Amino acid sequence: MHAVHKILARAAGKDYVKAGQIIMARVDVAGVNDIYPQVVHSFRAMGARKVFAPEKIVFIFDHHAPPATVSAADNQKMMRDFCQELGIENLTDINAGICHQVLVEGGFSRPDRLMVVTDSHSTSHGALGAFSTGVGATDMAGVLVSGELWLRVPEVVLVEFTGTLPPGVMAKDLALFLLGRLGTRFALYKTLEFAGEVIDRMPTAERMVLCNMAVEMGAKAAYIAPDAETYSYLQEKAGLGLQGEAFQTDPGFAYEAVYPFDVSELEPLVACPHGVDRVTPVSQLAPVAVNQAFIGSCIGGRLEDLAVAAEVLRGRSLAPGVRLLVTPSSTRELQEAMARGYIQDLLAAGATLATPGCGACCGVHLGLIGAGEVCVTASARNFRGRMGSNDSQVYVASPRTVALAALQGYLGTGS
Repeated sequence: MHAVHKILARAAGKDYVKAGQIIMARVDVAGVNDIYPQVVHSFRAMGARKVFAPEKIVFIFDHHAPPATVSAADNQKMMRDFCQELGIENLTDINAGICHQVLVEGGFSRPDRLMVVTDSHSTSHGALGAFSTGVGATDMAGVLVSGELWLRVPEVVLVEFTGTLPPGVMAKDLALFLLGRLGTRFALYKTLEFAGEVIDRMPTAERMVLCNMAVEMGAKAAYIAPDAETYSYLQEKAGLGLQGEAFQTDPGFAYEAVYPFDVSELEPLVACPHGVDRVTPVSQLAPVAVNQAFIGSCIGGRLEDLAVAAEVLRGRSLAPGVRLLVTPSSTRELQEAMARGYIQDLLAAGATLATPGCGACCGVHLGLIGAGEVCVTASARNFRGRMGSNDSQVYVASPRTVALAALQGYLGTGS
């Protein structure tokens, strides 16, 4: 069996499962964010009076942090009251950050766990050896009641990266490369595993970028086999002294498909409006004037991303007419970035610092773009209207490419 199948077998109380099998699985972590008040409404509609295990449930206020409307504020109050009533102590309020970083820092994300979160980019936690997937409000309400969720055991597809990444190329470029080459459906309802010498050398924050964008490729979940780097990251971020607990994939496991790529010649890429698979090398893109640049979100706002942006902009100034919005993924990441001087470098260059949270990425608040404006973003999506007006344009790129575009005033040749 593959390691993720072993995770699901354990969760289902079975010795063995296979791809295509329907199981009822016991959930280890259930995460609910603040744009899903319907979870509470559905829970009430079921007539439920208690949750399956309060210690396994986490509420995270990250999309409206802080709330910009009365409706958002009312929803958060209702969810706070719900947590107090049901004895759910794991509520991370508007001061904490984005769910996928907060769950790591809180020690909830770790190898071998089955995690469900009301967010599509929950595949991020595969970088830590978990089976993690997004669910909707009604399914989550059922999980809160029963602790279980039915799943179809997914096939596993392997992407193997070999070679050495050229200078300036980041994990985001690898993800865009896959989307440009294989499209948005090649891993539909699969577990997408990333491996190879490039992954072996990659820090966990970058691994989370690949696993985050697996959902853009259609994946149900993502997976990277835990190693010493994984445990080091968990020790650093969450104080978890885990040692070798992870399931291992059996030798000779038959993947549904294997995609080997030598990425030694890869160059920085960008996804053009209005699809993440509309990918082209930055060097081949005719210059596009930029109004706003965004470094943040659950994929582009970690310490390592802020470090790259600060390196580009240190001692320099933004191009005239360009707004650079910086939204760290969590308060802890923000504090560490401040301690290292990254935030000071970015602010000195002219950046605007926003509260840790999802805000601008999904066009909720804290940095929307207007009609006719162009934004280059280190977040994951560029669908029409994603970050503001339906008449705006969004380009997706790595934090380094975003910072360079903010410095130059344009995206394209020379970025």
